[in-house]
Amino acid sequence: MPRVSRQQADHNRTAITEASARLFREHGVDNVSVAELMAAAGLTHGGFYGHFESKEELAGEACQWAFSRSVERWKKRIAEKDDRSVARAALTDGYLSSQSRSGPDGSCPAMSLASDVARKSADAPIRVAYAAGLENLLKILASVQDTGATRGNREAALADFATMVGGLMLAKATQGEPISDEILTAARRRLNGTDRRPQR
Repeated sequence: MPRVSRQQADHNRTAITEASARLFREHGVDNVSVAELMAAAGLTHGGFYGHFESKEELAGEACQWAFSRSVERWKKRIAEKDDRSVARAALTDGYLSSQSRSGPDGSCPAMSLASDVARKSADAPIRVAYAAGLENLLKILASVQDTGATRGNREAALADFATMVGGLMLAKATQGEPISDEILTAARRRLNGTDRRPQR
């Protein structure tokens, strides 16, 4: 049987990683078998260990890949937006949109992988990749805050992202019910400051 070229091997590894990132977000890391991951990549089960030592290693790489796509999307959303408040709204509104709620391929790994990661050990590859990916998104979100202080910008970004992830998670869990749209709308309004009421 002829050897696979380095270029083809790299292509196959990327295909496995991309397919796994999608399936892990859709179904959960522990709910998808290696055979299913390889089939989704268009490859045979037997070739898996030629690319990865374990499913755990693949999960870490798939998580890293998913976060890198999110970083790309976020950077595109704020490109050429000089006003921080406009850039921040572009991130929060895009995240808390009906498209984000309905599209598993583009769903944020911070939201879709959270419960899986929480059950893993501190040194698990997916947990390490998750923490690093979360930091990369927070850096972007902090860059569009306007508190006047680095620490204040980070704290604001942390609070914003907690609202964004929680809001999207609840909206997905209630998709098809009126409350799902209510959650998205309320979270966007709270983040953008449009739900503030004057005190009497």
